[in-house]
Amino acid sequence: MPEPVQVSSADLPVSCPFRVAALSANRPTRFRIEPDAEVQGLVAALLGISAVRGMSFKGEIRPMGKRDFELEGRLAATVVQPCSVTLAPVTTRIEEEVSRHYLANYTVPEGEEVEIPEDDSEPLPEVIDAGAVAVEALALALPLYPRAPGAELDAASFAPPGAAPLSDTDLKPFASLAELRRKMGGGEPAGGAEGDG
Repeated sequence: MPEPVQVSSADLPVSCPFRVAALSANRPTRFRIEPDAEVQGLVAALLGISAVRGMSFKGEIRPMGKRDFELEGRLAATVVQPCSVTLAPVTTRIEEEVSRHYLANYTVPEGEEVEIPEDDSEPLPEVIDAGAVAVEALALALPLYPRAPGAELDAASFAPPGAAPLSDTDLKPFASLAELRRKMGGGEPAGGAEGDG
């Protein structure tokens, strides 16, 4: 599985920052991000894919209580990736509902075996960058193993040099025995029926 993309907002080709101290505590702050073709090309390069087209991210940042905020938006984009089998281009339309909760009193779990929380909460930063959220959400939504129509993985065979690889028949000897018994008119081999024992 590919490693998650980890970059700072300063490195991102898409940035739409909102300073938390300037956000309204009473009403939502709306945003709409529609990068041009050049910027979408930079996003594709950052994510290691062939192309990004028609990318848009729109939504709002809303206050939650006195100090917390939530971001909700809808991400849409068409991405092109090489097929994981044939390397032919595979086009995928992505449409994702994105949600983040920024908590002023968020505490990071401590301990040797820390479980990552299943919710979308994270510490409240000084700046909420909707552009960074869009790129991260797109990276998470990409198909891990894009497959072109009709592309199939060939059966893998493993054997040491000079030895014949094992076949399915080799791995299922009792299936071959049952087939032999049928040909000889002997029915199922002893012990093959349920309840024998």
